[in-house]
Amino acid sequence: GDRRSPGSGGGRDARPSPFPQADGEAAAPPPHRGAWTKGLARRLRGLWGTRLMEETTTREKYLKSVLRELITYLMFLLVLSVLSYGMVSSNTYYYTRVMSQLFLDVPVSKLEKTNFRTLTTMEDFWKFTEGPLLDGLYWEIWYNNKTVAENSSFIYHENLLLGVPRIRQLKVRNGSCSIPEDLKEEIKDCYDVYSVGNEDTAPFGLHNGTAWTYTSEKNMNGSSHWGLIATYSGAGYYQDLARSREETAVLIAILKNNMWLDRGTRATFIDFSVYNANINLFCIIRLLVEFPPTGGLLTSWQFQTVKLIHYISTFDFFLAACEIVFCLFIIYYIVEEILEIHIHRLFYFRSLWNCLDVLIIVLSVAAIGINIYRTSTVDRLLKKLLENQNTFPNFEPLAYWQTQFNYIAAVTMFFVWMKLFKFIGFNRTMSQLSTTMSRCAKDVLGFAIMFFVIFLAYAQLAYLVFGTQVDDFSTFQESIFTQFRILLGDFDFTKIEEANRVLGPVYFTSFVFFMFFILLNMFLAIINDTYSEVKSDMAQQKSEMDLSDLIKKGYTDAMVKLKLKKTPVDDISESLRQSGGKLNFDELRQDLKGKGHTDAEIEAIFTKYDQDGDQELTELEHQQMRDDLEKERDLELDRNSLNRPLSSRSFPRSLDDSEEDDDDDSGHSSRRRGSSSSGVSYEEFQVLVRRVDRMEHSIGSIVSKIDAVIVKLETMERAKLKRKEVLGKLLDGVAEDERLGRDSEIQRDQMERLVREELERWESDDTASQASHRLGTPGGLNGQCRARSSRPSSSQSTEDVDGGGAGNGGSNIHV
Repeated sequence: GDRRSPGSGGGRDARPSPFPQADGEAAAPPPHRGAWTKGLARRLRGLWGTRLMEETTTREKYLKSVLRELITYLMFLLVLSVLSYGMVSSNTYYYTRVMSQLFLDVPVSKLEKTNFRTLTTMEDFWKFTEGPLLDGLYWEIWYNNKTVAENSSFIYHENLLLGVPRIRQLKVRNGSCSIPEDLKEEIKDCYDVYSVGNEDTAPFGLHNGTAWTYTSEKNMNGSSHWGLIATYSGAGYYQDLARSREETAVLIAILKNNMWLDRGTRATFIDFSVYNANINLFCIIRLLVEFPPTGGLLTSWQFQTVKLIHYISTFDFFLAACEIVFCLFIIYYIVEEILEIHIHRLFYFRSLWNCLDVLIIVLSVAAIGINIYRTSTVDRLLKKLLENQNTFPNFEPLAYWQTQFNYIAAVTMFFVWMKLFKFIGFNRTMSQLSTTMSRCAKDVLGFAIMFFVIFLAYAQLAYLVFGTQVDDFSTFQESIFTQFRILLGDFDFTKIEEANRVLGPVYFTSFVFFMFFILLNMFLAIINDTYSEVKSDMAQQKSEMDLSDLIKKGYTDAMVKLKLKKTPVDDISESLRQSGGKLNFDELRQDLKGKGHTDAEIEAIFTKYDQDGDQELTELEHQQMRDDLEKERDLELDRNSLNRPLSSRSFPRSLDDSEEDDDDDSGHSSRRRGSSSSGVSYEEFQVLVRRVDRMEHSIGSIVSKIDAVIVKLETMERAKLKRKEVLGKLLDGVAEDERLGRDSEIQRDQMERLVREELERWESDDTASQASHRLGTPGGLNGQCRARSSRPSSSQSTEDVDGGGAGNGGSNIHV
């Protein structure tokens, strides 16, 4: 194409590109369009610019990426908190408590104190069903003895009973266990513990209706239940009750009179559901009575208060908007994790925090999936379940998925809050704690092995000794939890002593002594000792900028730009003027701390110029600081004189920069820069020249110091070779004397003569070297070359000979 200068004639839109176009290459897009496209791509990629994806070597840039990541994460935490706490309320607890008090705490009759919690026999069970159960389900009379309207019975006059309740039982067949031969004449029947294999499926009693014939779990659309003794299937013999109290009482009487419960019964379930429109909550209730093979019965219950109908009130729609934002955050973090895994590969999973990120995403995706499934099925199932008011509506599956969603949301919230330690760890105090835990991890692991070996040994001892008499030790699991309670001070020593008056006190005393007074104090000692070491090590380390320092620095810069605060250069200059000729660290720190500077900044400035480390600046160090401050002020003025923003090349390196480097390698970088910038101004050029001059000066001083180090190393090497040569001559002299058979006096004289000659030769060589060094130019190349070829100083040579040759000479004389 035609290569005309940017200032040539022609319209603005018709101005050609200042760069040549290769043959066969497609025409480049207009500069403004290319710049806009690249800027948009840079901003989009910058959204995922985390600290794991940015290549930076400066602490400040690293902390900036961490701060940006922290702000994004706090927004995610806020949205998740609103969602989690917005879906539950105190009404849930009060609703559950009211319903549980109604069915669990009401006595079976006015003359007895037995309630559902304390049922012990089948007779008590029938009293409960004929009394508190009917009274709680059917509220047909007001407090003034007036009858409520027909078909409008509400529990507590507020809670609608959905459909009808259901009573179901599971049985085991006779002969499911073995009877010893010696007792077969006295014992004819045997009913084993409940299991699916022992379950009785044969008709019994009246042999008609679902109460007397077995129904499978699939036909009942039921689910298994984990009881106190066993896990029960969703099948069995069931009877749906009626909408009115009178009809239900008749059905219960029929079951009771025809021995619906017998020796084979192992579990009886009472299921029903209620709904409160005032608070839009469902309560799915299950009362379970288990009949163990030992006789008697055990009671348990389950109240699932859930919100199945969503998006009704204004706040519900606000939560719906938060759900959408939450999904967008999850998509954002999924892309972020994919990019980080793509960069770091399997090394990414070596960090515990990275694994926690993946876990949070997995739990969040599972919660989103359950929420979508629940929302899509609730409306359809509600209509189906409530079509016939005289049937039992099984809300158990819906309540199950809602409960699982609540559990996943709770666990996700826990891990999300725990991840905050990842960002708090950049604070010095929190870094001490995290470093302490990581450093003592091996010691704690070894201690934990020893602790749990002894702990489990005591648990099995307690289970075997007290398990038959004490409820807290009835199972091995209960024994473990009881021992943890003992460590926390929650125990009943009287029951232990009553179970065994000898082993009880011995067990309790020895357990408390070993576990509490020895092992727990060992654990505290490990933590305390490691924390002391970490605190001592970090006190000796050079303090680095943390997030709080970065925030303070940003605040200070903002105040300086608003002319509400002086620059650090002005503050230091003012402190120097006020101090006069001397300035110590405490004075500088006190002055600058009052002006808003951090300890790290003050210490870095003072350490830079305090060359002798006496915590006080001399006149020379004082003057050097003044000169540097003047240069820094000039540079600051130059920067402020530039009235246009910095180019994108001055920003921290991120994924955008790395991709631009790749483009540079392919030969297209100049076209990109040409489309986004019109060149460097004269003011910018002068600033860059000053920077280059200062850099050359600094590099020159570094080179001179490196040359001095090399000269010293060469001098030491020559001295070492000279010492070896002298030692060789001395040893040769000693060997010659021994070969010639000279006496000791002659050997001593010969040795002294050799040492004296070597010393004189070294002194003459050193004098000549110093004379030649004085003739050279100090600091120049010739002076450096002569310094490299000069011999060691006389003092050093004398010390080497005295330490090497004289010692050997003494040994030779002794020989």
